[in-house]
Amino acid sequence: MALRTSDFDYALDPELIAQQPLRRRDRSRLMALHRRTGRCDHHVFAELASLLRPGDLLVLNDTRVVPARFFCRRATGGRVEGLFLREPEAGRWEVLLRNAGRCRPEESLALAGAEGAELQLLEDRGEGNWLLAVRPPRPAADVLAEAGRTPLPPYIRRPGDPERPPATEPIDRDRYQTIYAAHNGAVAAPTAGLHFTEEVLSGLAARGIETCRLTLHVGLGTFAPVKADTLADHPMHGEWYELPAGSATALNDARQAGRRIVAVGTTSVRVLETVADEAGRFRAADGWTRLFLYPPAEFRAVDALITNFHLPRSTLLMLVAAFCSPGRTDGVQTILAAYAEAVRRRYRFYSYGDAMLIE
Repeated sequence: MALRTSDFDYALDPELIAQQPLRRRDRSRLMALHRRTGRCDHHVFAELASLLRPGDLLVLNDTRVVPARFFCRRATGGRVEGLFLREPEAGRWEVLLRNAGRCRPEESLALAGAEGAELQLLEDRGEGNWLLAVRPPRPAADVLAEAGRTPLPPYIRRPGDPERPPATEPIDRDRYQTIYAAHNGAVAAPTAGLHFTEEVLSGLAARGIETCRLTLHVGLGTFAPVKADTLADHPMHGEWYELPAGSATALNDARQAGRRIVAVGTTSVRVLETVADEAGRFRAADGWTRLFLYPPAEFRAVDALITNFHLPRSTLLMLVAAFCSPGRTDGVQTILAAYAEAVRRRYRFYSYGDAMLIE
């Protein structure tokens, strides 16, 4: 029987939604879920190296979150909130705008935090999506470094005047970013990677556990709930990825030697399962992926997964449910039972929350 979106609901005490990062990244808790039996063991993330096997290959997503949230003013004084999505060409931004219902193409908005900068609206693409031009033309990275704010997800609340950076902004700039982030482009963090420290990486290397990297620029769609009643009717969002040649070689070497491939985050899973052929071999590639993995999906590229706890009805929860029982649908019961135990044990949920190892 086909699963429905409502099958991925669960109850959560709002107090378990982590609002701040822990003082140390690797002190987050780590639930080890044995997917074949459903057994859960409980650790801290600093113990990760002892839980993995020598020879495992960890795959890290090295995307960098840009300070994509910004505010601007209309000539009438009305405030408009924006979220930078991407820069398709120099001086042009694709954005989401809130409170822009009365805005019209050719209108100019004054950008708060960047003196003299204006955003000229070019095209209303519907549902809050706009194409605009930056005046005077400057690279998006430079403008957002001045005017942008950390694009925290909506369930993390920062009180105060929205146009004034909260006192926590310097902390969020640092902590809503992996320590190995390298390539600008994400508007949400690959949160499974937020727990890694240099000490954890050193411990992995000392145990003979290798790492390689890929890039997937996490988009706003990662937070979007599935609204269709049936999963097959959900229009999956696209995200840009790149798997470098060196990483493809490392992955193929691991596969040939019978070593496990451990994806750090659902974003890494999407890339690996997008590029792997039917035999599980990898090739260097880049492009857009719209792969939607949900039960009873099969997995040909990934043997174990490090991930966070995900929102109800989200495509991320559906992916981990599929991973708990490839080719079948009973992984839903496995993951929801693990989540219920996490709730009982007061794990911290979502972006700044705790982690899971599923193997």
